[in-house]
Amino acid sequence: MKQLLLAWFAPVLLLAFQAHAQQPRFPIDISALGPQVGETVPDFSLPDQDGRVWTRDSIMGPNGALLLFHRSADW
Repeated sequence: MKQLLLAWFAPVLLLAFQAHAQQPRFPIDISALGPQVGETVPDFSLPDQDGRVWTRDSIMGPNGALLLFHRSADW
């Protein structure tokens, strides 16, 4: 019974992968995704996990700042 099921399932799975691989892929326009390198980020004020509010000016250093938005598991 297992061999019969495997003999039927394997070609179906193969056809599904081939159909997925043949879908056209379109280039992603990264200029539409958000602020670009060197572009000024709009003013903001956001609380951190401890409730302290941070603004763009409060995190800016002499060489600029790096913002990293990380989605946690409990969002």
